[in-house]
Amino acid sequence: MSVPARAPLWMMALLALSWEATLWAGQPYLPDDDGVVVEHLPAAQIRQGQELVILRSRLAERPEDARTAVALARGYIELGRAESDPRYYGYARAALTPWWEQTDPPLAVRLLRAIILQSFHDFEPALADLEAVLVRQPRNAQAWLSRSVVLMVQGEPRRALAGCLRLSRLAHSLVTATCSAGAVARMGRGEEAFDLLDRALQRPGGEPGVRLWALTVQGELAGALGRDAAAETAFQEALTLGLRNTYLLGAYADWLLERDRPQEVLKLLEGETRADPLLLRLALAEARLGHSGLERHLGLIRDRMAAARRRGDTLHLREAARATLHLFDDPDRALELALENWRTQREPWDARLVLEAALAADQPAAARSVLDWIKETGLEDRTITTLQRRLEASDHGQG
Repeated sequence: MSVPARAPLWMMALLALSWEATLWAGQPYLPDDDGVVVEHLPAAQIRQGQELVILRSRLAERPEDARTAVALARGYIELGRAESDPRYYGYARAALTPWWEQTDPPLAVRLLRAIILQSFHDFEPALADLEAVLVRQPRNAQAWLSRSVVLMVQGEPRRALAGCLRLSRLAHSLVTATCSAGAVARMGRGEEAFDLLDRALQRPGGEPGVRLWALTVQGELAGALGRDAAAETAFQEALTLGLRNTYLLGAYADWLLERDRPQEVLKLLEGETRADPLLLRLALAEARLGHSGLERHLGLIRDRMAAARRRGDTLHLREAARATLHLFDDPDRALELALENWRTQREPWDARLVLEAALAADQPAAARSVLDWIKETGLEDRTITTLQRRLEASDHGQG
């Protein structure tokens, strides 16, 4: 997402510097010969890498320079989002060290602090920072959008929608529509959400990064509604934008797995082992196919899960629960992980994992809080509805 540092984050294209990322649980590859070509990078990525190098150098010389610190932190946040790699958020926090503990830091710093806190699931402090920014800058589109994102992750779509609607006079119409569609869909109005987003996408304009986000959300909405042709069209169009984004890859891979098309997942995710969410989906596809690479990837997943436990890292509990249930066949432990994840994250996939694990562990009562939430919000998703009915029938039978 390489644009001027002052631009809102949602306007940034979703690019990644692959040369800067290493395996979380391993060591970076060091070729024996300086002449070995490790990877060919597009010119845009090379320029972005050069920009970050310059910013790091400037900040090292003047660590109190807030303008440079904010620009560098934004660059790292871009990478964290594109690669689903929390290390980059740690680098962003380090860039903001002189102001991190301040009660009232500069607003640009406070906004980035909120985004970084959000990335580490410190949702309440993130919301407090966002509210403080909005008190002084009520027309700050990024703050409204980030606030809505946090509320959706916390399972509060109605409050999130109110924030999305505030964007109507502050941001491009596609931003407002995408934010609103995500919230509306979680309130039991999936068809309305899809149509809202579809109309917005048919209008010209919108930054490539925003269109990628909108198309990804549209693909997920269509998949939840069983509109397979529309889902595939949305995902494929998002891919043609040529902007790397691990969330898009993961969402499309999930859709393909749901349709029992694991061979296409292998092609989509070939070589994608650095980001835990993509490694998980690659292994799920390999398990379906009996692929020769499965055991190596299962070893990587075990290592990373163990490393996360040692660090006390809860950022990838969703992936850990899913791997434990579908790859390591331990439904009781998967249910524990899914419920732990549910305490902080309440998105459709988080609900689904609790339901799946509760069924597999034959503990339908463990899913009651999730079932209550589904009824309260009116969430509309065909797969979740099927699981919901099975659990309710099982719970009734046990009762």
